[in-house]
Amino acid sequence: MNWLTELLAEYGEDIARSMAETGYMMLVSLLAAVLIGLPLGMTVYLTERGGLAENRALATAANLYINIVRSFPFLLLVVFLIPFTRTVVGTSFGTQAATLPLCFVAVAIYARLTEQILREIPPGIPKVARAMGATVPQSVFRMLLPEARSGLVYALTSAAISLLSYSTVLGVVGGGGIGDFAMRYGYQVYNDSLMYLVIVIIIVCVLAIQAIGHRTSVRLDHR
Repeated sequence: MNWLTELLAEYGEDIARSMAETGYMMLVSLLAAVLIGLPLGMTVYLTERGGLAENRALATAANLYINIVRSFPFLLLVVFLIPFTRTVVGTSFGTQAATLPLCFVAVAIYARLTEQILREIPPGIPKVARAMGATVPQSVFRMLLPEARSGLVYALTSAAISLLSYSTVLGVVGGGGIGDFAMRYGYQVYNDSLMYLVIVIIIVCVLAIQAIGHRTSVRLDHR
């Protein structure tokens, strides 16, 4: 295990910094997913034909955003958004700048997952809400969200794992992160041991996210 000790002694601080950069990108993008993606996915579900707040124009616009962002190759999306990123953040380089395109993807991914989770709710529940004369906000907060909360947590877990994968290519705009560290200090300089170590770290992170998300989802599922 001498090789591991040597790697940690030489690159330990860099690995920790890269993990912090990845953590920042993940935290901000997941907040965007919850604060924007969740309402967007609910909008698609509620405004579709036969929904509680049917609005074909709004449903089409929301679906268009989700479909375009999800079908856009992520690396090209990062490059495409550089002018917008520079306008919003003030720079197109660095961890903060790299986080913006990740937020776009996070919103689209979680919006679609939210819509799918809501579609799995028994159709009788929205019908009961409508028959009782409940308003749309009442139906959402008292019936739909409580029924879907377990699935929404699990969907957020899946989104987090996908975003961790996406974050590894953000080195193109100097985003940093653990994946970019593995490429620059491992793969590109033929330091296979360092690259394998980082891969193990990423796998452990994914397993931890999956375990936490699964346990939380099970606790919230009272069916």
